[in-house]
Amino acid sequence: MTELGITVGGRSFPHMVYHFVLTYSNWEHATVCYSESFESLSEGLQNALWELGAVPLQHRTDRLSTAVNNVSDEKEFTARYGALLRYYRMDGQKIQAGKANENGDVEQRHHRLKRAIDQALMLRGSREFASAENYKEFLRLLLAQLNAGRRERLKTEMQYLKALPERRLDSSKRVKVKVDSGSMIYVDRNVYSVNSRLIGEQVEARLSAERVEVWYAGQKVEELARLRGRGKHRVDYRHIIDWLVRKPGAFENYRYREELFPTSRFRMAWDALQEAFPPRANKRYLEILQLAAREGEARVDDALRGIMEEGEIGEGKISVDAIRLTLSQQTKVPVTDIEVAEVALSIFDELLGGNTTRVTQ
Repeated sequence: MTELGITVGGRSFPHMVYHFVLTYSNWEHATVCYSESFESLSEGLQNALWELGAVPLQHRTDRLSTAVNNVSDEKEFTARYGALLRYYRMDGQKIQAGKANENGDVEQRHHRLKRAIDQALMLRGSREFASAENYKEFLRLLLAQLNAGRRERLKTEMQYLKALPERRLDSSKRVKVKVDSGSMIYVDRNVYSVNSRLIGEQVEARLSAERVEVWYAGQKVEELARLRGRGKHRVDYRHIIDWLVRKPGAFENYRYREELFPTSRFRMAWDALQEAFPPRANKRYLEILQLAAREGEARVDDALRGIMEEGEIGEGKISVDAIRLTLSQQTKVPVTDIEVAEVALSIFDELLGGNTTRVTQ
């Protein structure tokens, strides 16, 4: 779908869709995904079946060679895909190698769906979406519109489909991993941070198409956005700050140090501390970061802004105590406190009077 030039939050949004089509009615469904992984295939297929409310006798795909290449073990993919088909009592079919014409109907629907999305984006006047959820809703409404003219043929087709099982199949991939000394887990060739209290413990990572859940002692302790691709990392300073504060010397050469500057002001504070207090800069900065984890990143960032505007950073006066003092002077307004200005009812009399005068004239 990349060729359509869709952006989310001002950034390009490279993605794919799992596209499901019934060959008689051409009823279709699409799920946004980011790779040809088994998790994407399973989520897309199950989303379509439960939206449809029935199960076809067969599920035909291409050779799925790209999907198999995206996992480390071809047998694992085949076994999980076979289990998915058995659960829904569907017969799996694949086209012959090099025979794309055997998927003619769905290939044509791929082309027509892309064209329909392109046309809808033109009418919308923008390819920019505030969030991925907004884009998904746009696709959902477009598909509902496309399917509206297929109701009669779908009604005929539904007579030959089977009932759904009682519930969806949990097809997330589950792997046991040990939290290393740096509070990291290595899952599907990517790195994620978890709470430092789990260092040395074994946890279970459950991978779906878009999320990674971390379970420990039968409870979900983390839910993270799944990284796309390989060799990536996602480090949350809140997970590791307590560990780093106890070992400030490790910060200097920390592999993921850039992830510990949540905003540009935090980076500026670190640079200033390096210049003013080289021997104690690590400890002082980590104490500030720990304060951000406990009191709120936005509040500490705002306090740093005030200190910088006063020019105190250059004099080496920045410290966790100074920030605490600034935070204590900030007015906290509970989110439940809502002030509604009183409306003078005389305004409505003036409006009505003005309208009456104009009508009379």
